[in-house]
Amino acid sequence: MWDYTDKVKDYFFNPKNAGVLAEANAVGEVGAISCGDALKLMLKVEPATEVIEDARFQTFGCGSAIASSSALTELIIGKTLTQAISITNQDIADFLGGLPPEKMHCSVMGYEALQSAIANFRGEVWSDDHEEGALLCKCFGVDEPMVERAVRMNKLTTIEAVTAYTKAGGGCLTCFDKLEEVLARVNGELVDEGILAAHEAYAIGTADVKVVKQKVKESRGFVEEKKADTSPLAPVSPVQPATMTNLQKIKVITEAIEELRPFLIKDGGDCELIDIDGANVMVSLKGACVGCQMSSVTVSGIQERLMAKLGTPIRVIPVKTAAH
Repeated sequence: MWDYTDKVKDYFFNPKNAGVLAEANAVGEVGAISCGDALKLMLKVEPATEVIEDARFQTFGCGSAIASSSALTELIIGKTLTQAISITNQDIADFLGGLPPEKMHCSVMGYEALQSAIANFRGEVWSDDHEEGALLCKCFGVDEPMVERAVRMNKLTTIEAVTAYTKAGGGCLTCFDKLEEVLARVNGELVDEGILAAHEAYAIGTADVKVVKQKVKESRGFVEEKKADTSPLAPVSPVQPATMTNLQKIKVITEAIEELRPFLIKDGGDCELIDIDGANVMVSLKGACVGCQMSSVTVSGIQERLMAKLGTPIRVIPVKTAAH
């Protein structure tokens, strides 16, 4: 289990500035629900002074994503755009008293949403090239510029660190060679600029893809179980997708949701499987799970559980039924 600070927990369970900002005149959107994390940042900026008078957010993701988004709004309200644009993902993490290495990508998402919103206000084009052909990591929709920015801004020197900050390489790792290439190139540039010592820079061939893959799996909690654990966060053993028929896939998804339902019901909520369409899994949230800020965490938790079970990316989509 990751070690979260009290402030992360507070901003997760009691998020500040969550919701829609009707008066927004600057909007930034990053991520993709299909990849597990998405953030929409809305700002109300006074045109004459460029002071951020208000900020709201809508986040689809884990608790750290919600906490990071909430912290970002607290950091920028009252600042000018010039002051706000200098805020980094590390500033967001520091404001929260730190984030687990595996969750630093949440603060990076906040940083990029802010850059996007400011560019939107100024009528500029913010480059976030997530076209299919430009993706470096297709499992999590991460492009090369995002990896470059994360490495440069945070002085990253290992593949594991790149995965923690961007999620790139957190899936099938077919992007390993490209990750190595980008990491080594940017590290070389940092050495030339005197920002990084030569002995700290990553060199291609330093890491073993099998070792990296195992470390990434362990950091995400996907380890072999030695004894039964019935908690909703318990590690799970994925089924090999290549050997799974459609009927088997439906059975795995149904069983996984049924395993989670008792924990949701205990908290006054529930989740019902509605339909499965390829990689899309439609569910209906009920009771306390409906309409609250925490519903995105519930959906994200279900999605992560199913991805772990299936061993392949899927998208969980909450839908309304006739009874809702």
